[in-house]
Amino acid sequence: MSKTTWKPHPPHGELSSQDRDELPDSAFAFPKQRKEPLTDASHVRNALARFDQVQGVSDAERDAAFKNIQAAAGHFGVDVAETSWKELGKQPHSRKPPHA
Repeated sequence: MSKTTWKPHPPHGELSSQDRDELPDSAFAFPKQRKEPLTDASHVRNALARFDQVQGVSDAERDAAFKNIQAAAGHFGVDVAETSWKELGKQPHSRKPPHA
């Protein structure tokens, strides 16, 4: 069973290639491949939307990446509708919190 490797990092907004290069592996959904940074709520939503586009990863790496996304989503207040990465590809991936 895979475990979460994601750790919170200061929000970055738009990431330049230099910013991305400076992030630790633990900032990514797929840390070994350094794919899908999870530095704020917008990046978490993007990681969910692009999850099925990531190539060259095993099912075990997808399991770990989904756990990383769930951890980051909880930290940034993103509600993830799916309970497994195998459900991704269906809509919606996340729900934005209602406006107060």
